[in-house]
Amino acid sequence: MFLLVVVIVVALAFDFTNGFHDTANYVATWVGTRAISPRPAIIISAAANLAGAFVTTAVASTVANSLISGATNETLLAALLGAIAWNLLTWWIGLPSSSTHALVGGLVGAALVQSGSSGVQWSGVWEKVILPGLTSPVIGFIGAFALVVLIYRLLHRVTPAATNRGFRGGQLLTGTWLAFTHGANDAQKTMGVISLALALHAGEPKAESVPTWVVVACGLTIGAGTYVGGWRIIRTLGQRIYGMQPEHGFASQLAAGSTLWLGTKYGFPISTTHVVSGSVMGAGSVRRFSAVKWGVAGNIVFAWILTLPAAALVAAALYFPISWIF
Repeated sequence: MFLLVVVIVVALAFDFTNGFHDTANYVATWVGTRAISPRPAIIISAAANLAGAFVTTAVASTVANSLISGATNETLLAALLGAIAWNLLTWWIGLPSSSTHALVGGLVGAALVQSGSSGVQWSGVWEKVILPGLTSPVIGFIGAFALVVLIYRLLHRVTPAATNRGFRGGQLLTGTWLAFTHGANDAQKTMGVISLALALHAGEPKAESVPTWVVVACGLTIGAGTYVGGWRIIRTLGQRIYGMQPEHGFASQLAAGSTLWLGTKYGFPISTTHVVSGSVMGAGSVRRFSAVKWGVAGNIVFAWILTLPAAALVAAALYFPISWIF
């Protein structure tokens, strides 16, 4: 029972770091265009995250049952600690990496050390994580690019001042939508881990359902983490990639939120960081390709590639000490 409690507490700690780490993903597109000031943006985001957590449990089922096999609660604890370590490191240096891939990497790394290759459901990792992870930022990029092109064609006769006012107002809706879909997708990842931990403690190999108290706890925790905020990453996404205008913020929020919702519907634990970054780059590329600071974008892509194996290595290194302690 003690180990189960530790896993639940650490899982909620990961959920909290997920909230403050990923806050920048949607707050930056508000703050960068001056649509709303940071503190109100974070308060709205926290509430929307909490609401999104209650929508579905499809992603939670994927995390609990489709990525690793034969796990123990020691495996889950090592995975969570590996993911938290990576989240804290990338938050500290202000790099928008993926909490989703940190968690998946942690699960894969710990499972490999525990059971070898048979401990990982490679088809599930490929179909549910890798492929959606590769395609979702591309979809966000194309969607945001197309939206900005459409906006410029439809509103080319409208004065810039009127356009800016209109899209700053529109961002209240699209930014809330993006935060809502983030809660719907990301809170479920922790729900899946806790549900699996409960099942393993009861002697069951899989989690058949997500208890209501787990949904509530994860929703409240990611909302609290969102409220704390990730100010270091906000600057990177909000202005360092390019000078974002209100129409860019509107388009990137709408494209990213819709992509996240599609992934959530099909149970894909996709990365908000990847989707938002892809959408921001897509929106900025419309004015001119050189408007995007591709050096900064390249650092973000490097973090994407590094996250899964780095978290896996940390979790793998932690597995044996944890097994010895518990």
